[in-house]
Amino acid sequence: MSKLQPQPHLDAIREQLLPLMLADAAFDGWTDAGLQQCAQKLKLDPGAVELAVPRGCIDLIRYWANCNDQAMLDAWAKTKPRLKKIREKAVFLVRSRIVAVGENNREAARRALARLALPGTSGEALAMAWASADAMWRAMNDTSTDYNYYTKRLILSGVFISTFQVWLQGDDDKAWAFLDHRISNVMQFEGFKAKMRNRAETWPDPTKFLARLRYGTGRTRPRRM
Repeated sequence: MSKLQPQPHLDAIREQLLPLMLADAAFDGWTDAGLQQCAQKLKLDPGAVELAVPRGCIDLIRYWANCNDQAMLDAWAKTKPRLKKIREKAVFLVRSRIVAVGENNREAARRALARLALPGTSGEALAMAWASADAMWRAMNDTSTDYNYYTKRLILSGVFISTFQVWLQGDDDKAWAFLDHRISNVMQFEGFKAKMRNRAETWPDPTKFLARLRYGTGRTRPRRM
């Protein structure tokens, strides 16, 4: 997936296009034809628009996601994260990321998910959710580099996506209750994994047991010729 270039003059074009496209997308969906109409209304140079969003409305959706990630981080910076537990941090970040979408943009968000579900772009929504989860973990000063780096982001992106889908139904209270429940499940699972890791350190080496099954207790392993 190619990255949007974070150049100021290109971001200025995207920033102008986004509000008009959000309003149109709520009724007509995210289409390149609609994007062209928005560019014409703003009297933007077609070449500049091509540079700013080379893949059309897909890139504009991605720009919107990036803006919402930044809004989440701005909200996070205004809190005192060091005074919060990891569960509270995760809930705050996921909720802030969803709130950043805006009450008036629910339908545009539904249409965006529908657009990203079309053939050829089915991986885009997952990639954006992964980027949001990565931003959340980095905000929480996650320093993992092993497989936990991937599992943490995979799990949190799943929590974000599922909560976002509930929020799109229009019931905020239901969405936040769902989020609390999902995060609680994740914390229980992480606690279970930690206990299993601690217990595994005292477990006997399974290779020795398997060797006994193969060679017996009073026999030595055959030498290689």
